Amino acid sequence: MSGSAVLLRGGVVYSPADPFATAMVVDGSSVGWVGSEGAADAAVGPGVRTVDLGGALVTPAFVDAHVHLTDTGLADSGVDLSSASQACDVLDAVAGAARSRPGLPVLGHGWDDTTWRVAGLPTRAEIDRAAGGAAVYLARVDVHSALVSSALLDAVPAARDAAGYDPVGPVTRQAHHRARRASRDMLTPGQRRTLQAQALRAAATRGIGQVHEMAASHIAGADDLALLLDWSRDADVPEVIGYWAELGGIETARALGARGCAGDLCIDGSLGSHTAALRIPYADDPATSGARYIEPADAAAHVIACTEAGVQAGFHCIGDDAVAVAVGAIAAAAEECGLAAVQAARHRLEHVEMVEPAGLAQMAELGVVASVQPAFDAAWGGRSGMYAQRLGSLRSERMNPWAGMARAGVTLAFGSDSPVTPLDPWGAVRAAATHHTPEHRITARAAFAAHTRGGWRAAGVDDGGALVPGAPASYAVWDVPGQLVVQAPDDRVAAWSTDPRSGVPGLPEMGDGSARPRCRSTVVRGRTVFDSDTPDS
Repeated sequence: MSGSAVLLRGGVVYSPADPFATAMVVDGSSVGWVGSEGAADAAVGPGVRTVDLGGALVTPAFVDAHVHLTDTGLADSGVDLSSASQACDVLDAVAGAARSRPGLPVLGHGWDDTTWRVAGLPTRAEIDRAAGGAAVYLARVDVHSALVSSALLDAVPAARDAAGYDPVGPVTRQAHHRARRASRDMLTPGQRRTLQAQALRAAATRGIGQVHEMAASHIAGADDLALLLDWSRDADVPEVIGYWAELGGIETARALGARGCAGDLCIDGSLGSHTAALRIPYADDPATSGARYIEPADAAAHVIACTEAGVQAGFHCIGDDAVAVAVGAIAAAAEECGLAAVQAARHRLEHVEMVEPAGLAQMAELGVVASVQPAFDAAWGGRSGMYAQRLGSLRSERMNPWAGMARAGVTLAFGSDSPVTPLDPWGAVRAAATHHTPEHRITARAAFAAHTRGGWRAAGVDDGGALVPGAPASYAVWDVPGQLVVQAPDDRVAAWSTDPRSGVPGLPEMGDGSARPRCRSTVVRGRTVFDSDTPDS
């Protein structure tokens, strides 16, 4: 045992190695041992630091498999539009920000017109007047459209000639991509690092030990990812796995040190912005079926090139048309390169919200990872939610079929898409277990696995995300209100059981109204990145 060994005892350790474990030894960057309190005495000795857990729960640290850290920092420090309920709320917020920070751009996030009590978005002319000439970029909650000022568009004239440009209202599609990138280019490297660090600190306080950064040229550029991966590598922050989204960008991804040429390589947009690519037009706008940004032949060529290069590929796909293109591209790679090579590459799809049973079976056969966001259903599911508004009740009830994915054998990796939805892993576990459509629900235990081990597997690491000897010592310590419980696999028996004879490690109760666990500390590969007892940790 190394001189940096730590013995945690007197708590509850969530481990498949021992469902009744109360203690764990961390030996350097790895888990050294997991077991009972009595057996822990043998680990006490010179050079071993003992930590009394005081009944706390120790679990694998969460993995957020889809984040945008610079944007998350901007959302936390910029103009918060999540509570806006009409156009004048947005305009008042813009005017206030412009007055308080003269000469600086006004960057905001979070407006959702589907929830407004007064319909009608502010016009560009109204935004210009409120901003007093400042550059303004105000992202919709899904970050696939934005309200922008004329001053921002003047900084990127090509946006006015791009698909999705509107002279009065929000910009979407390529016009939005160009406007978004222009707003990020206004940030200095120092400002970027500050925003990224702020987001990573927030992740650590929520028990998140690893994040997957989804970088792309239309978001913030290669320099943003390069900066993030460089400074975070040796810092006391959650581990960052980078992805670079660019057709034909394999060499760029390698040069950056990215895990794959995947992530937000967008085949389509979002439902909220009417840009997700559908096979049947939108229920609330029959004139459109959304937009395809990548055609099948180009998608297939990308996956084939990545497979041949031994690089993980993947796409952002939400609408059923886009999902079909993405799955078809991976299937084409299997025909060209062989099924074994495609399975070994572990290509991944982000969001993959509208997928038919046949598509699920194909994804499982191809070894595809589904990187999904349970908070999307919590925010937009249900009979009166955004999904139902955009798609109608029948299609909306088919959204996000996580139980079907799990039954088919598809690897699930949970994330937030922050800042689209918050960094809130326990909330995601609860959302998956309480899906608006009951047949799509999975157990809290399966959801927890998807938010821990699933994230490691999505990044090509099979020995992480479980507290067993030899695994990376990435874990979180929690104060849990109430009892630890075991969720039953279906509703033919009681939904929750505390029977210790089950031999299944328990988790905090995730029912509606249950209090959330409080993170006491987060450790990444043996290094503490958050400690609630340490100021400014």
